[in-house]
Amino acid sequence: MREIVFRVLSDRPGQIEATAEDHPITITAASLEDLHHEAREALIRHLGAAHSTYRVRIRRADAPAPLPASRRHHATCC
Repeated sequence: MREIVFRVLSDRPGQIEATAEDHPITITAASLEDLHHEAREALIRHLGAAHSTYRVRIRRADAPAPLPASRRHHATCC
């Protein structure tokens, strides 16, 4: 499954605006839940049936970028 990341550009009470990192998509919504829904709707319009192969991620500007899988520390058990 592929992933599309939306970066939050502005977060004012009642209006959150975000843009996709790798696609020309900008969305706005009143809440984070609505923003996720708008992201999915925008993918449907932009990619058509292929939208179902994408996982949607919302990242705030102040959130650190995740480590690549090769650099993540995996705890061992027992």
